[in-house]
Amino acid sequence: MSWRENTSKESFPPYPKPGDSSNDPITFNTNLMGYPDRPGWLRYIQRTSHSDGVLYGSPTAEHVGKATIIEITAYNRRTFETARHNLVINIMSTEDYPLPYQAEFFIKNMNVEEMLASEVLGDFLGAVKNVWQPERLNAINITSALDRGGRVPLPINNLKEGVYVMVGADVQFSSCLREVENPHNQLRCSQEMEPVISCDKKFRAQFDIDWCKINLVDITKVVTIHSNRPDPGTGVLPDIGEYNPPSEFLKSRDFFADFLITLAVPSAVAMVLFTILGYSMCCRREGVDKRNMQTPDIQLVHHSSIQKSTKELRSMSKNREISWPLSTLPVFSQSGEVVPPIHPDNYETTSMPLMQTQTNLQNQIQIPQQQPSGKWYS
Repeated sequence: MSWRENTSKESFPPYPKPGDSSNDPITFNTNLMGYPDRPGWLRYIQRTSHSDGVLYGSPTAEHVGKATIIEITAYNRRTFETARHNLVINIMSTEDYPLPYQAEFFIKNMNVEEMLASEVLGDFLGAVKNVWQPERLNAINITSALDRGGRVPLPINNLKEGVYVMVGADVQFSSCLREVENPHNQLRCSQEMEPVISCDKKFRAQFDIDWCKINLVDITKVVTIHSNRPDPGTGVLPDIGEYNPPSEFLKSRDFFADFLITLAVPSAVAMVLFTILGYSMCCRREGVDKRNMQTPDIQLVHHSSIQKSTKELRSMSKNREISWPLSTLPVFSQSGEVVPPIHPDNYETTSMPLMQTQTNLQNQIQIPQQQPSGKWYS
């Protein structure tokens, strides 16, 4: 098992030991000495416990001249042994070698650990130098597509997550790189079509470049905006110094005023409103007699006559009799015998159904039937 920092590769001391297997699953943990995590500019990736761990990143100008010590701890998942090694990174300034023209490429068929290999990165820089023709060319930054918000590809067809590679040169961009900016290729990119680049064949054999994502930057034309940092307030710790927590003996606080404002005052206002509402509803009632005394007599007479008429109409509607069709009337005999009505006078016809059967008639009268001898019987 080994670790890799940028393009250098060394064995991890004190592993391997004599007699130990060389294919044990080993995982690595990296952190800045004295801190639980790595610096913000430094990233680490290890695909599986049987693959190499890779440290990569690009420090900024504020880290120049500061020695960065990274603690690397290895865990053997089979024997549960651990080993620790300190990696010292010296960050040097690049102001003596300015590279004002920078181009960022997105390579779709590579992962970041594959691109960091010295031979692969050398092949890519050679291809870029062939189409750019600069005097000085250098890789400035290498970033995984996942660090830019890319999605993890599906584990099929050996798909790669992709990697961004930024290179800098000391001469203007070549005409081949400028072809991405013409309107025809911009239209094809907007329609998610592959642009037509004349120098793509020099990369296609090994590197699948997404020309729609290429970014050309001329830092000589970039306007630097200086922002004044705000003064740290009372809650911001200084860069140097220790935090002094407040004393354990805190001054006692009287919460009686807060109680009055929060509970007592709203309760008193609610009681006053409740008293006023209760007096208005219970003590200020006029009553029926007082209401009738204040109402004109003619209005009371009209109201009483309406009530009486309504009651009379309701009682008449209950006692009214419905005229039945002739087909439903009983047949009278020749003797002149009067057959009693089907419904008595006190029968409530309002609840009688329209279609009657023999089972729902309470006072059904048997209808006379004719016998074979020609006589009528009731």
